[in-house]
Amino acid sequence: MPHTSHASQAPMSLRERKKQLTYQAVSDTAIAMFLERGFDKVSVAEVAAAADISKPTLFRYFPTKEDLALHRFADHEDEAARVVAGRADGESPLDALHRHFLDGLERRDPVTGLCDVPEVLAFLRLLYGTPSLVARLFAYQSRSEAALARALGDRMRDRLAAGQITAVLRVLAEENWRRIDAGADADGAYPDAVEAAEDAFGQLRSGIGR
Repeated sequence: MPHTSHASQAPMSLRERKKQLTYQAVSDTAIAMFLERGFDKVSVAEVAAAADISKPTLFRYFPTKEDLALHRFADHEDEAARVVAGRADGESPLDALHRHFLDGLERRDPVTGLCDVPEVLAFLRLLYGTPSLVARLFAYQSRSEAALARALGDRMRDRLAAGQITAVLRVLAEENWRRIDAGADADGAYPDAVEAAEDAFGQLRSGIGR
């Protein structure tokens, strides 16, 4: 799954760039091993040895084994919050998030679930097929929800809205992934994915109504 670059962020220092490259290299090494042998059959010590770093050093970068795989989500953790913060004048937060999700579908962004690139499919099968990774993913999503709530204002109503929006984005992505995993191609599934997104955001705007 590709990482997203953000032009609005300040340029990283050389030290930060080296650290980011290390994160990426160690994570890529781990994921390749997980895909080849299975997540539970690869030890942290083996990943450290393959990445040519010590086990304590690896844990400084990645507190848990699961984080080695989920590093690919790191760039997306505050994505919804950034979309809200960077929306155009006069655009509502929900409209900005709706537009952003539709753009992601059009680009076949893996985060939307609508991506049939073989490497992405292999990674998502690893993710959704490993209970400990699914559990860790929910922790990432909780932090994403909290960041979105802060971007909305962090009042009770904002926290409720962030929870609803985060759930909708998750369900849409999971439904898209299920279609792809069942054999659909991304281009063929695109119209249904757009329709589902329109319905979901329409429901957010109008309220559940039942």
